[in-house]
Amino acid sequence: MFATVAFSSLSSFLLFNAVYAADGPTLQTRGVIQTFSVCEEIGKAVSSQSAVFYPLHNYPPALSSLEHQKMSAPLYVSFHMIIAILSTSGVQLQILGKTNTPFAVKGGGHASNPGFSSTAGVQITMSRFSGVTYHSDSQTVDIGSGLIWDDVYAALEPYGVNVVGGRVTGVGVAGFTLGGVMAYQLVLPNGTISDITASSNPDLFFALKGGFNNFGIVTQFTLKTFPQGQVWGGTILALGEFDKIATATANFYANVTDPKASIISTFNWDLGIHLGQVSLFYDGSSPPDGMFDEFMAIPAVSQDISSRSFLSLVLSSVSNETSGLRGYFDTVSLYDITPSMLTAVSNETTYWASQLAWEVPGLFLSYDIEPFLPSMLSHGSDSAWPPKRDRAILPMNIYYAWDLSLSDTKMGDTMRTSSSHLTELAVLGGQDVTDAPLYPNYALYGTPLSRMYGDNLPRLQAIKAQYDPNNVMGLAGGWKF
Repeated sequence: MFATVAFSSLSSFLLFNAVYAADGPTLQTRGVIQTFSVCEEIGKAVSSQSAVFYPLHNYPPALSSLEHQKMSAPLYVSFHMIIAILSTSGVQLQILGKTNTPFAVKGGGHASNPGFSSTAGVQITMSRFSGVTYHSDSQTVDIGSGLIWDDVYAALEPYGVNVVGGRVTGVGVAGFTLGGVMAYQLVLPNGTISDITASSNPDLFFALKGGFNNFGIVTQFTLKTFPQGQVWGGTILALGEFDKIATATANFYANVTDPKASIISTFNWDLGIHLGQVSLFYDGSSPPDGMFDEFMAIPAVSQDISSRSFLSLVLSSVSNETSGLRGYFDTVSLYDITPSMLTAVSNETTYWASQLAWEVPGLFLSYDIEPFLPSMLSHGSDSAWPPKRDRAILPMNIYYAWDLSLSDTKMGDTMRTSSSHLTELAVLGGQDVTDAPLYPNYALYGTPLSRMYGDNLPRLQAIKAQYDPNNVMGLAGGWKF
């Protein structure tokens, strides 16, 4: 059990760690002392805009900065963790690189892979990068990397504009952002600060679009804005009805080409119940007649569909109901959404629920189908991901949640088995997706870089070597080039 302890000084905190180490001042304890020394050095070097927190000394502000939506994501023992809150100064990275100190960078805390945004070393939280500045003359907005998308939508709503971002509540800006970016403010591993645009630095601009934290720490994104009025949509929840949802989804994908329309169809298992879910969206106050009738006719236990603000739509999502549980994401890349594939996904949900329900406490299963238009990749420029832009990738989101850490390995292994099986079924159904690029924001830990970045990987490794020759960013978690 975590206990709140107040310390009068750093030395008393270190003494506490020495006493509580299993065998006295062990190598682990000496590592803690070294980490504290690094944080003291950072604390002396940074401006008043930054702060260094010690979890038991500065509790609770320090611990609130450690929070992740999934309890499987953190890799720390609470009284060993240090939190450094950045300003735009690059001195922190210089010190971390010089002392070879492990660290992590946390934006919104939505990543589920263990250690991707957490560490037993120095935790950098971006929470003070919380500004949203709209520029009406250029129709762009500067967004701090410590925000979640809810904050961004709320800030832009009074201006009647919006940006391309997360579709459900609680998703962090920093880890999510791939496309629509006009510029990045980047703290490079050598401590310098650069504004990266397509014209000022084409290589880094390319690499940052899907390349995550391999090249430094992004403190601000500049995004293109678009006019935004009322939207129509919400969520339908049904007890089962998997067949009806599958049929309606296949028909929508085959027949609806309106770029303002979108759906996400989800096959869930939760608390012993098969729960079908469909999120409907139309970028206007009402959709054309008949477009969503097949979904609206599905017998539902809950139907929250209306004309509303975009922010209201995002806040209405039920995606945060498993917040606080352990959980992982995984993915299958599709090129087509067919009736047979939807049946396979429905069967997969039912099968694994029957296999795991009595063995895994707190089990929640979710398989999400995300139809996109074939033209989706025509709106951006070359980027780290996807490695090919000649064909739209439809990333299926597989999400499992559970209660206990004892289930972690079993759940990870099961998800790999399930995603591999669904990929095989897609190939048998005529889709050549054996080597289709996997979406890195969904990919489960351990996924080979080549399965995500394909032929782009050598170029990304060369850019990484150029801007981070000492591999400072290799001290942090995440996908590493």
